[in-house]
Amino acid sequence: MKVTDHIKKANGKTLFSFEIVTPVKGKNIQDLYNNIDPLMEFNPPFIDVTTSREEYVYVQKDGLLDRKTIRKRPGTLGISVSLKHKYNIDPVPHIICGGFTKEETEYMLVDCHYLEIDNVVALRGDAMKHQKYFEPTKGGHTYASELVTQITDLNNGKFLHEENLTEFKTDFCIGVAGYPEKHMEAPSLQTDLKRLKAKVDAGADYVVTQMFFDNSKYFEFVKLARENGIDIPIIPGIKPLAVKRHLQLLPHVFSIDLPEELVEAVDNCKDNKAVRQVGIEWAINQSKELKEAGVPVLHYYSMGKSDNVKAIASALF
Repeated sequence: MKVTDHIKKANGKTLFSFEIVTPVKGKNIQDLYNNIDPLMEFNPPFIDVTTSREEYVYVQKDGLLDRKTIRKRPGTLGISVSLKHKYNIDPVPHIICGGFTKEETEYMLVDCHYLEIDNVVALRGDAMKHQKYFEPTKGGHTYASELVTQITDLNNGKFLHEENLTEFKTDFCIGVAGYPEKHMEAPSLQTDLKRLKAKVDAGADYVVTQMFFDNSKYFEFVKLARENGIDIPIIPGIKPLAVKRHLQLLPHVFSIDLPEELVEAVDNCKDNKAVRQVGIEWAINQSKELKEAGVPVLHYYSMGKSDNVKAIASALF
């Protein structure tokens, strides 16, 4: 079932969902199941599955360093299918621009269709570690809006390099990212909203936001989005803060602000166990306010661990 249909079926009730990170190559998938199992009691209608782009490593060959391309976290499609059949749940694989040509993207989407996956999230993806800014892959897309257009074209029976429409059509529900505190590369929030509107105009069906720790940022973002003609569901993304290092890491990596009250609470913690509890309590309070405001879904970034998300969900669902 499509994410938007799950939302309609809920008839105003806030749903619970979460995102998982694919395991490092060679890891046992059972570890992933062990972290998903405790969250199934909260009846998530869908689970997002991330896609990681390629990385470069250097190996010694004949006395010289040879650059090789590797993927440390492959398996997005396989894991999506395993979740679908093991839990009878709708997986939502992430499709990214970085690291993939348009042809490779088309193959991935056709495979998703064959495997009866109804939803995808279209993302530009991050820059590689050696890049200051995102650089498009040769033969790939530069912007998420272009990726959304390709998916919409497939929904209409239009393939790459084929002039005429075909009888084969996909029917993907397309999710895209939104940034309550603007994307780090956007010159302004208003500019970023225009880019989001371009993704909606290209065919996006719903938005999932980047993490935020101040609900007023989300409410203002939704208000501005509506004023800019964006009328699709906007799902808040919540990440429980877990370690002291997050005080520096999250603002640096995601270009977000942390409320001073949260910063002070974490600073007063003696160890990361105490920080984890602060993060749980903060996310519970965030989630309660968002739920009372009638958000369609509360979507949690689990980062492969479920104990803190379970504690949050237990207080809400």
